[in-house]
Amino acid sequence: MTQGFIVTGTDTGVGKTVFSAALTAALDGCYWKPVQAGRDDGTDAEAVARLAGLNADRVFPEAYCLTTPCSPHLAAAIDGVEIDPARLALPDGSRPLIIEGAGGALVPLTRSLVYADLFCRWGLPVIIVARTTLGTINHSLLTIEALRRRQIMVHGVAFVGEENADSEAIICQLGRVKRLGRLERLPTLDSASLAQAFASGFDVVDFLP
Repeated sequence: MTQGFIVTGTDTGVGKTVFSAALTAALDGCYWKPVQAGRDDGTDAEAVARLAGLNADRVFPEAYCLTTPCSPHLAAAIDGVEIDPARLALPDGSRPLIIEGAGGALVPLTRSLVYADLFCRWGLPVIIVARTTLGTINHSLLTIEALRRRQIMVHGVAFVGEENADSEAIICQLGRVKRLGRLERLPTLDSASLAQAFASGFDVVDFLP
């Protein structure tokens, strides 16, 4: 059975890729971005490989690598591609697998399938990456609720940004979820600084079986 985590966000651009890189490195795991939408600035898999210091065999190839940076259902239509859920089965491997979604849990892959539907099929616990800025309480609680309605296990919330103790606390209290830690925005982002920031903000024991 595949072990690992699904990383989703409360929105796009919240820091999922950076957090995924840090977690993959901390667990000495593998990484998979099933669907990449937009690649002008490089892919998320390339960023994670660089920031986590992963060899090529530790990054599974995307099932779909689409051109336009937008919702996968639309990016696929623009590229003339139809996303087939059968191609989105979990890859096999002996290391912990970190899977990064696109945007949030309800981002559509097709006109009848959202990411949360896949999370149900995969059966892995989900980590929600949330900003610490204004609006995060509502976005985070809505994400938790959407996942729980589908009976998806929420492992906890990882915050990204400057400390906002009250927002972080109320999200975890009302959402009945674990606060996993907080990753600061780094002025210089590389593998060494990211590893140090993760070690300072998180306890790797919280991610072990």
